Amino acid sequence: MDAREHFYIDGRWQQPASGDRIDVHSAATEDTIGHVPRGTPEDVDRAVAAARRAFDQGWALTGPAERADWLRKLADALERRVPQIADTIAREVGMPITMSTAVQAELPVKTARSYAQLATGLHLEEQIGNSIVTREPFGVAGMITPWNYPLHQIMAKVAPAIAAGCTMVLKPSEVAPLNSYLLAEAALDAGLPAGVLNIVHGEGPIVGEAIANHPGVDMISFTGSIRAGQRVAALAAATIKKVTLELGGKSAFIVLDDAPLEKAVARGVNSAMLNSGQTCSAWTRMIVPRARMNDVLQIASGALAKLKVGDPLDADAKLGPLVSELQRHRVEGYIQKGLAEGARLVAGGGRPPGFARGHYVEPTIFADVGPRMTIAQEEIFGPVLAVLPYDTEDEAIAIANDTIYGLAGGVWGGDTDRALRVARRMRTGQVDVNGGRFNPLAPFGGYKWSGIGREFGKYGLEEYLQIKAIQC
Repeated sequence: MDAREHFYIDGRWQQPASGDRIDVHSAATEDTIGHVPRGTPEDVDRAVAAARRAFDQGWALTGPAERADWLRKLADALERRVPQIADTIAREVGMPITMSTAVQAELPVKTARSYAQLATGLHLEEQIGNSIVTREPFGVAGMITPWNYPLHQIMAKVAPAIAAGCTMVLKPSEVAPLNSYLLAEAALDAGLPAGVLNIVHGEGPIVGEAIANHPGVDMISFTGSIRAGQRVAALAAATIKKVTLELGGKSAFIVLDDAPLEKAVARGVNSAMLNSGQTCSAWTRMIVPRARMNDVLQIASGALAKLKVGDPLDADAKLGPLVSELQRHRVEGYIQKGLAEGARLVAGGGRPPGFARGHYVEPTIFADVGPRMTIAQEEIFGPVLAVLPYDTEDEAIAIANDTIYGLAGGVWGGDTDRALRVARRMRTGQVDVNGGRFNPLAPFGGYKWSGIGREFGKYGLEEYLQIKAIQC
């Protein structure tokens, strides 16, 4: 039992204002595995005050090289905790331990190191005519993060904020909060100055909203659902805060008619099923040539069969449970909706045998999916792949662009130049061509309802900087 009783505020553990707590449950067993305090607006007030003090009393004036040193120390402290982080998130979220180690635990370390490197060479002033144009830290940043990649999403915000010279108040997801205590322990271990990072746990309608409308917070970085993002943006507007939003996706993977099907389809299936489909950038719509549909479905079914569903702590497992009972009901509702609207079930669709406990759903493939069907339009956030046919390249692109989302996507073709031309026509913030790998220095963020702003690389760092012109 990982029982946590305090918040990390002003560089130390502090007693919460309320004695209430939030229980944390295992995605695989449904057992209670820990608890955290239930935060209040009073706790947010204390955290914001600490962040403002730290910002005003010296942190904002530190140089990029000094902040880079702090990021390296924080990265080192996180790296020492990789096994513990991976185990904690495997239990909280349900991602199998092998993938949890590589993605949930090691990627945040790489993110911190990448921002240390960026900060080392950061130039904050330039001369334009008779003006000095300078970039300064934005101030106190409020951060609200999701449960699916909890520490990864946290460090995508915390690392650039530190590099820029901001201080911060963080609300991790109450569904998977335990990993953030390991970040707080790492900050203490690294000696991060008091007040730079402050963490308050609690529900969105209480703690999240208190951060969003707090007059002492200068900007908000939010990752989560459209509905919650709309609420955060509306609250932040009252005090004219800058807001960045990453709100999910319904990403398309276009398989061109000259693509090597075995490679392309297997890659598409793996993307759709990553973290049991609980990935905002997952390619959950596979758009394929109508004439090759049968071959695609055969390859996709074979690729799906190789993904072992198992206990998250099993090193051989490829897919774990969904994060919660609520999430499982949501996904099962979409599967029933797909059947009701006439999609053809090719694989899965139920609960896997042998799992009496845990929030497991079989990895599922639908064919005969029309572009306007619910499962082709709405983010399911589960292991469900919709396969849609097309007749022409223009039609494939039109289908890919025909949702309110625009976060990510993929293209695979035998002719790389042609695949690149298709990628450039997709209205989405990131596109992988012919299996291009994730690049932590490239911008990540969405078009349309997928959000506002960018994370990662210099683009994520710029979100935390103000621009000032000084005329001489």
